[in-house]
Formats: sequence, structure tokens, C-alpha cells
Amino acid sequence: MIRLRSVEIALSGVFTALALAIPLLFRGTLQFVIPEIGYSATLASHVPVMLSIVVGPSVAAMVGFASTLGFLLTLGPVVAARAATHILFGVTAAMAVRRGLSYPKALFLVALPLHSIPEGLVVIPFGIPLWGALINIVGGTIHHIVDSIISIIILRSALPLIRNLRLPGAPKA
Repeated sequence: MIRLRSVEIALSGVFTALALAIPLLFRGTLQFVIPEIGYSATLASHVPVMLSIVVGPSVAAMVGFASTLGFLLTLGPVVAARAATHILFGVTAAMAVRRGLSYPKALFLVALPLHSIPEGLVVIPFGIPLWGALINIVGGTIHHIVDSIISIIILRSALPLIRNLRLPGAPKA
């Protein structure tokens, strides 16, 4: 049984709401879309799941699912299938952070390949050609790096608060 403290439940709700709101509210403004190959990049869309990594794997899974739902509602099944990789990379990176890997290393060494490569491959069953899958991988990599930098800046800015909350994946120094 998964037991979450009140602060973890509260952060889960905040990050889940953000994961749903970003695709719904940023649609057409902070979003770049190439529908023919199932590619989209919505600025900061990975930030909620990336921040949930420090809370824990179960929260990262919930936030990743919310992101998937948000993109299903706005951009359809191909982009939602790509967004489902947020569950994979969020849970895996959260487990790595829990085991002592630093947050930036978890984002770049664990989450990045588990995000970008599956995001490119998952479009192939929808009839996207291999060159389209490659664009999804490269574009997803760039997008992941940008959102990782945003997430690291936010996390470092919030470190005093995070330390007081005693989150399982909170940086020690």
C-alpha cells in the first residue's frame, strides 16, 4: 500500500492541476505543433512531472497520467501516447532520486533517454514515418532539456521550502 503524507498529497494535487492546465491553457500560444508527424512542443509541459520527481514515484505517475489526459483532450491520441512517456520517465527518475542520484543527473541521465526515445517510437504505430519519429526524438530531446533547466531553476529557488517539507527526494545540500 502506498502511503502519502499530507504534504505529498497536496503537492500531487498542485502538480496534477498544472499538468492538466498547461496543455489546456497554453494551446496555440506557447505551443509548436506539426500534426503530420504527431509532434508538438508546449513550453513547460514537462515541468510538473519533473518537479513531482522529488516528491516520489507514485506522485510522478499521477502527474504523468494527468499530462497524458491533458494532451489527449487537446491534441488527440498520437500526442497523448507521447505524453504517456511522462509516466515512465517520471517514475523511473523519482526512484533514481530516492536512491541518491542528484536531481539534475536524474533528469539528464535517466529521464532524458526514457522520455525522448519512447516519444519518438510510440508514434510509429500511428502511421508516422521513421523520419517523423526521428524528428519527435530530436525535438523531444531539445524540449526535455529546456524544461529540465526550467525545473532545476524552480527547484533551486524553492530549496528552503522543500527542505522544510522533508520530501523523500529533496536535495540535501
